[in-house]
Amino acid sequence: MKEKQAKTGESITIAFQDNSLLPILFGDEDVHLTKLEKKFNVQATTRGNLLSISGEKADVEACRAVVEFLYADIKKGADIGSKEVDAAIRMTAANPEHQDENKNLFGTQDLVVKTMKKNVKPYSPTQAKYIEALSKNDLVFSLGPAGTGKTYIAVAMAVAMFNAHRVEKIILSRPAVEAGEKLGFLPGDLKDKIDPYLRPLYDALHDMIPAEKLARHMEIGDIEVAPLAFMRGRTLSNSFVILDEAQNTTPTQMKMFLTRLGENSRMVITGDLSQTDLPKDVKSGLGDVIRKVEGIEGIASIRFSDKDVVRHPLAAKIIKAYDEWDKKKKSNSPLE
Repeated sequence: MKEKQAKTGESITIAFQDNSLLPILFGDEDVHLTKLEKKFNVQATTRGNLLSISGEKADVEACRAVVEFLYADIKKGADIGSKEVDAAIRMTAANPEHQDENKNLFGTQDLVVKTMKKNVKPYSPTQAKYIEALSKNDLVFSLGPAGTGKTYIAVAMAVAMFNAHRVEKIILSRPAVEAGEKLGFLPGDLKDKIDPYLRPLYDALHDMIPAEKLARHMEIGDIEVAPLAFMRGRTLSNSFVILDEAQNTTPTQMKMFLTRLGENSRMVITGDLSQTDLPKDVKSGLGDVIRKVEGIEGIASIRFSDKDVVRHPLAAKIIKAYDEWDKKKKSNSPLE
């Protein structure tokens, strides 16, 4: 791939060596190029193996970076869809002054988490930092809104380390906090009542481990999904331990859980402090502990924002609208 810079600095032409990859890069009816034009406010035109991008210099450079990311991935055999284009845009455009840093993070092999069924790679700069933190630290706090990959990436890392025999067990837990319904009124036995709270963890595991293997590992206890209350009195050694929805723990529960950490274990605490289901007079254990332990060597904290949401684009806009509304309320600004 060769590039020629125009004298004006506002237009570039990229020559691709392999024409057969361009239909994947550009998308059906050039849908990917159309998205890039809209996102970066540039004009993209194609002729043969050439792609010309025109516009403001910063926008042209950002668009070029995305195209290079995607083309490099396609050369490695990746299939590119709308989700991958959105990810490449986030990796280059979320923090323009650090484009070189983001470029190094995106698509690098050491940041691909290999599970039994699929490879999980970062779709935002913060996800890349999260994967790095998970690989280097024994305890990681992951805070931020839903849809940013906090739990999914943690489960992927747990499966990868389990598959590589770096840990002997995977333990996934959630506090069974009632959110709108009382447990006593739900049908079934205790397991039936609690399983709905744990369903997102089961779903992530099914995404990464073949069904037969997952059933076998759960049957013999190598993989355990259990409510937080079941952790009391245990020492979790040689394990990858995840506490999900930790904003719904009390300070006492959080202290109990953290002190379960045993020899040769990793622990990940995920949560969204804006989505607590605790009674109004009960302090969140996640909000309480993060102030106390942040900065201790061996502990990392990663904070996601609405810019890291990898679900439908409207999800990020909705989260941002809620955040802005909450900020107005806290500042006592008049609301219309």
